[in-house]
Amino acid sequence: MTRRIPRPATDDSLEQEALAQGLGPVAGVDEVGRGPLCGPVTAAAVILDPARIPAGIGDSKALSAATRERLCAEILATAQVSVAHASVEEIDRLNILRASHLAMERAVAGLPVAPGFVLVDGNRLPASLPCPARAVVKGDAKSLSIAAASIVAKVMRDRIMVDLAQQHPGYGWEKNAGYPTQDHLAALLNLGVTPHHRRSFRPVHNILYQDVSVSG
Repeated sequence: MTRRIPRPATDDSLEQEALAQGLGPVAGVDEVGRGPLCGPVTAAAVILDPARIPAGIGDSKALSAATRERLCAEILATAQVSVAHASVEEIDRLNILRASHLAMERAVAGLPVAPGFVLVDGNRLPASLPCPARAVVKGDAKSLSIAAASIVAKVMRDRIMVDLAQQHPGYGWEKNAGYPTQDHLAALLNLGVTPHHRRSFRPVHNILYQDVSVSG
């Protein structure tokens, strides 16, 4: 029987490496919302206070909703934080990757303290960052700052989707956050496309195209 080797806990070694080179303060940046069919893409930038790092920060996808909410409140209370979005219109106009980078750029620009170095989740860097930066694949499992940003971005975007769900009931956004679940896809067919749906995404585009074909 093969023994599973436990994954190392998220730590601040990447932040410390940058600080040792005189590059600080260090901001972690992550985004949430590339995959959903609707709603904005949301990014957060976080500069943690080394003396006040909340316990339990890790990959947001591995945390319960209650834990994310608690950690988000603690991060907002102890760190420098900025949250920004790219709209559905921008996603459709630019494409989801560029819109995600735009949200990241806005989040970094909105920090109350200018960072000297940025750690970005993913394998590509946004084009317009104000300082040196490093892309970190699966960064939310490797960097405390990126993990903190992933938690804040996830919580903030989920809140937006809960609010939109109250305005447009039936799509299940309060549970699926706009991702293409079976219930969401069925509601798209039965209830139609809302102004918050991304028209450039195939399931939404196909429904709109079919409607045009039928009406034509």
